[in-house]
This record gives sequence, C-alpha cells and structure tokens, in this order.
Amino acid sequence: MAALCRDGAPEDQISRDQIHHEVQDYYGRELQKLEDLKTNACVTPTRPVPKAVRDALQRVHEEVVARYYGCGLVIPECLASCRVLDLGSGSGRDCYMLSQLVGEQGHVTGIDMTEAQVELAKKHIAYHMKKFGYQKPNVEFLQGYMENLGDVGLTDESYDIVISNCVINLAPDKRAVLREAYRVLKPGGEMYFSDVYANQHLSDAVRKHRVLWGECLAGALFWRDLYSIAKEVGFSPPCLVTASPITVSNKELERIIGDCCFVSATFRLFKVPGSCQAGPGQVIYNGGIVGHERELVFDANFTFKEGEVVDVDAEMAAILRSSRFADKFLIRAGGTDGAAPQGCCHGKMKEKICDPFLLLHQQAAPAPACGAAGTCGPQGC
Repeated sequence: MAALCRDGAPEDQISRDQIHHEVQDYYGRELQKLEDLKTNACVTPTRPVPKAVRDALQRVHEEVVARYYGCGLVIPECLASCRVLDLGSGSGRDCYMLSQLVGEQGHVTGIDMTEAQVELAKKHIAYHMKKFGYQKPNVEFLQGYMENLGDVGLTDESYDIVISNCVINLAPDKRAVLREAYRVLKPGGEMYFSDVYANQHLSDAVRKHRVLWGECLAGALFWRDLYSIAKEVGFSPPCLVTASPITVSNKELERIIGDCCFVSATFRLFKVPGSCQAGPGQVIYNGGIVGHERELVFDANFTFKEGEVVDVDAEMAAILRSSRFADKFLIRAGGTDGAAPQGCCHGKMKEKICDPFLLLHQQAAPAPACGAAGTCGPQGC
C-alpha cells in the first residue's frame, strides 16, 4: 500500500497545491547527494566550459558543490560588473561562481524556496568572500518563490541577467516565472537558463507523480509551449543554445513515462526594447570576450568569429543592438532576413533550429560534407 501524503492522497499522486511543499521536502530532506537521483536530468552535461568558469568552480566550497542539483552549467558570457539573479539557487554553487565572474563591482542574488538550501548557501558567504579577496559580500541569498519576486523586495528593471538551472520545471506556474523574470530585467537584459522539456504534453499520471516532480520531469514543458509563453510575456523568441538527452534508470518510472521523451536544453531570452526593433543586418564580432576571444558560439544557430562578417535576421540584430553585447560587435543594416550563412555553404540560408529534439538528432548525425568549390554535399546544410 502506498504511503499517504498529508492530505490523505497516495504519496505518488500530488495535487497542484502540494507541489511547492513536496519539492521542498524532496530537495531539503530526501536528496543528500547526486547519487540519490533516479534520472540524469539534474546532472546532464553541457557544452565545453571556458577555463575562467572551470577555475571559478574550483574555488567553490565542496559542501556547496556536493549539495547542488542542476542540469548543466548556466554561465553566460560578458559578465563583468553585471547584476545577476539566480532563480532556484539551491546550495549557491552557480552564485558563488558568478560572484567571481561579475567581480567585486557586480552583484549576485540567489533565491530559493527551500530553507535548508538557502541556509547552506548563506553559511559559506564569509568563506567565499575571503577566498575571493573581496572587502564586502557581492552575493546574497533569499528564501522565496520565483513566481513572486516582489515578495522578497526585488524591484522592476533591477538586474542585467536572470539565470536558472533546472528549476523552472519545478514551478507549477511557468508563465508567472517568466513574467517575473521579465519584470526585474533591465531593458536589453537576458534570461539565460537550462531546463527540462518534453516532446509532447504530459499525461496526468506523469504530472501528478511525486518522484517525477522531484526528478524534474513531471513539470517539464512541451518545448513548443516555451515559445508561446515567451512571446506572451514580451521576450524575444527563445534562442536555443544546447540540448542533451535525459535518461531514466528506474523501471517503474519508465512505465509511467511511457513514450514521452525528455531533453535538457539551454535557452536565452532577451528583453528587447521596442525602439531597437529593426530589420536584418550584418555584424562583425570584435572579439575580446573573456573565454571567447576568437569565437563566440552564441546559440545553436549563430557562431561569430572575430573579424568575420555574418548576416543576421532581424531578431538577432535587435538582440545584439540592445544588449550588453552591443559594444562587442560592429552592427550595420542590411543582409537577408534569414539565419546566418555559415559553414561550408556560405550564401545559402539555413533554417533556424528551434526544436531541442531536432538539435539532438542533428548532433548525432554525420556533419554535411562540402562538395567541389565549397558547395553543399548531398545532406545539404
């Protein structure tokens, strides 16, 4: 017989109202180390990590690292002196890395609903500030809900960047999370986040399963819904950065999940002011971003090499023009309103990849070959 939750319902069947409490319990008491997880959703690797980020991670306290559960490493580029907000900061691992990357003049705020995680993060503030050589803390941790950032005093347009590492799926109201992130971002600001997505809408059996909530699967969005929610809130269309497969190593959970597939994906959303909306353009990366001096892999569709002219569509032109990347590029009007002509097939527009499952498929497939005179091989671009 299944154990009962506090309202008398079977333990593996939780209502919407119980989600916050059950997730707090799962991450505050049941999970004590990464090995306690039943899927790889919270430990999925991402793209190669720049040396500066690897070095920053080495300086984070081992207890903080051991009690952190995220799907990837959500550290964007160009962070010096930025104000950064981490939604669902957990034990504070990413916050302490960001503390080093924004520098003493920057600031990092972490918010999490789980008291045990927030207390663990706070416990190590003095240790890290001393290790980083800072005169005063540039990091703070708050207990609260990412759907209601105003409740902990976070004001409009107060952050340059909002990050999140595999926690938005734990929120019952995704629209509220994105709406609040949009509100606290400055014009031109960015939301850079990893999360879990499904290839279809989830069944009730999955959505109400207690363990699958804790394992980041029951709250996964159908990936197409992210695009509609982002548009509704006011963000620019999501830029897909990376995608990694998620595996389930538990037979009972596999039976409940059925034919649904999950992926860990990183996206970036920008708060582009209306005044910056314009047509397509051509851009030249000036280089110099730490860790990306010669080449900036912006997302799955755009890679900018130092000194190289790249055609960008209207969306990317507006993002680069309005964001913290503006002084890293020479931007001029013109070009073709399509994705950048990159790789061997210069001059031909390749369709943008928006579907993280398609990106996974393409990553597994052989790269297209170049024919004579640099033309496309039989696979196309």
